[in-house]
Amino acid sequence: MTIFDHRGSEKPSFLIPSFPLTGKDMIPHDYLNEGLDLTDVGEVDVVRHYTKLSAMNFGVDSGMYPLGSCTMKYNPKINEKAAALEGFAMHHPLSSDSASQGSLAVMYELARYLSAITGMSRFSLMPAAGAHGELSSVMIIRKFFEKKGDKRKVILIPDTAHGTNPASVVMCGFEVKEIPSTAEGDVDLIALESVLDETVAAMMLTSPNTLGLFDRNISTIAKMLHDKGALFYCDGANLNAVLGRARMSDMGFDIMHINLHKTFSTPHGGGGPGAGPIGVVPELEPFLPVPMVERAGDRFFLNSDRPDSIGRVHSFYGNFLIMLRAYAYIRTLGPEGIKEAGDHAVLNANYLLSQLKTVYHLPVDRICKHEFVLNDEGIPNGVTTNDIAKRLLDYGYHSPTIYFPLLVHGAIMIEPTETENKATLDEFIDAMKAIRKEADESPELVKSAPLCTPVKRVDAVRAARKPVLKQS
Repeated sequence: MTIFDHRGSEKPSFLIPSFPLTGKDMIPHDYLNEGLDLTDVGEVDVVRHYTKLSAMNFGVDSGMYPLGSCTMKYNPKINEKAAALEGFAMHHPLSSDSASQGSLAVMYELARYLSAITGMSRFSLMPAAGAHGELSSVMIIRKFFEKKGDKRKVILIPDTAHGTNPASVVMCGFEVKEIPSTAEGDVDLIALESVLDETVAAMMLTSPNTLGLFDRNISTIAKMLHDKGALFYCDGANLNAVLGRARMSDMGFDIMHINLHKTFSTPHGGGGPGAGPIGVVPELEPFLPVPMVERAGDRFFLNSDRPDSIGRVHSFYGNFLIMLRAYAYIRTLGPEGIKEAGDHAVLNANYLLSQLKTVYHLPVDRICKHEFVLNDEGIPNGVTTNDIAKRLLDYGYHSPTIYFPLLVHGAIMIEPTETENKATLDEFIDAMKAIRKEADESPELVKSAPLCTPVKRVDAVRAARKPVLKQS
């Protein structure tokens, strides 16, 4: 028998260890003793070292994220347990319908719950996230008009929309026309009327919009669009603001998407999986992606026999475990709990707004929904929104969303979500007020923040344009 060492040199047979190999005999001698300058430490030292490292990473389990559901909010652990059940987590996506009855039942019932919450006739759960839901919806809009032989080329988008809306429109071959907002944050109806004609296929409205405001003319907008034969699309990323209080179909919307991973619980951040179901009125049902989950008696099956469908938009049937988490969330809360979650999101946001507008500029002074936007107007000594966000890290808070929406210069978008209690909100208010005072009295302190984090202020522009991907 011949054996070679890790350099490829032949070892004499007398150096071959007896079997079974155990412990360090399994590892080449050089790997244990050469080239590694390691200090001998006890197990307790290793445990403490890695425990301290884990504590350096900010997470929703350790503190408040004032940027809310867009990126990180607390989600009940029971939903994670449901998604970890072996029968779901280990269920292979190529399983037959007969071997997938539990998973299909979850998807079928979840789609019905979303219809009840929004008033939409039917949902497809297939899109993988919000922007994917937008894209799939615009594909449906295009297919709808193609089927009618109506060649429309324009989709209208307000300046308070999410930034992915125009990208989805252009990818589907439509022309984007932006509609400005009034000083009070509503769609400018005069501007809308001036461009609304038979070339317009649809208008995409984020409701509530990115200023955290509910458009007070929404019924009028719907009528104006429908009178011209156009469709009304709802970007439902902010659905948590109206849960149990209003339905999108009642407002006149024809099609919408929902971010399950924002409104109905799932992990956030890190580019992880999401789900962006799309719901439609009856007239648009034939165009939903295939396959659709159907029910025949007490059996469920996937139906791909839909000739007018836009086709498949995701492998298999989307991100199932995200759907499962949302299903558990909805079932746990029930109708009253869902409404209460929406109410608390709005209450928490308005409480913060009322306290912070006394020390920060509020561009649109109206009752908000789930979020609101401040900015750095009037902050002295050259202190900017970016400085405020960095200083918040020293007070133990993740930064809120900054410099968005783009129509507000120096924007600070704050969304506390429904899960934070009053004591936590008061602590955040105190931190924001303390930073505002520092901007007056110790501006250099704010400008040099963060001071208490493992990594101090970095050049964000340089990091984005010239990232260091490996250590030389």
